[in-house]
Amino acid sequence: MPQIERALLWTIPWLLGGLIAALPLLLVDSHAHLFPWFVIHLSALVMFGLALTVRLMPLADDHWFEATGWSTRVRLVASGISIVVLATGTVGLVTLATSAALRYDASLQFLQLLSALDIAWAGAAIVIGANRAWGRTTAIVAGAVLGVFCVWSIWNYLNTVGFGPDGSWIVSGPDMMRLVIPFDMAAAMVAVAVFTYGVVRADQAIEQASAQS
Repeated sequence: MPQIERALLWTIPWLLGGLIAALPLLLVDSHAHLFPWFVIHLSALVMFGLALTVRLMPLADDHWFEATGWSTRVRLVASGISIVVLATGTVGLVTLATSAALRYDASLQFLQLLSALDIAWAGAAIVIGANRAWGRTTAIVAGAVLGVFCVWSIWNYLNTVGFGPDGSWIVSGPDMMRLVIPFDMAAAMVAVAVFTYGVVRADQAIEQASAQS
């Protein structure tokens, strides 16, 4: 079975589970304690994305797109990006369903979606890169550290700025530039660097294995 088909089959149960988890949230009055609910919800989405990526990362190898004639390094890049997109897309769909079930204001649902997607892609890239370079344990730790780092930046922003009427998202440009954007940029740069290094290390390991055989 091609790796892309296996990845899709492995992802579907996670997606269905996430969508089903939205149903009991319809009974929650999130407006009574909006700030903790929002942060807990985002943290759960981050953990969901991390767990899904860890599940999928063994599939991010050089056996993708073999019929294209691409080099091993390019196929490693493509397989890694494919897993990142698959994990991030799944987190996005679950975020939409669960945010709607919690009945956030539309602007706050948008903030939650942006936050979850931003953390999901960077976390997935770091997990895949770190797994290729240093192994499973380091990958999990690196993904968890990034998740805590990014959730904290959103927590700090909301704790500083607060919410608007009816629980809406207050978009404060100066506060975003001071409390959120620098951390997002740092996370993105680290994610790209670790992912790239993982590709190089995996490519070298494959070349060495081929030379020995």
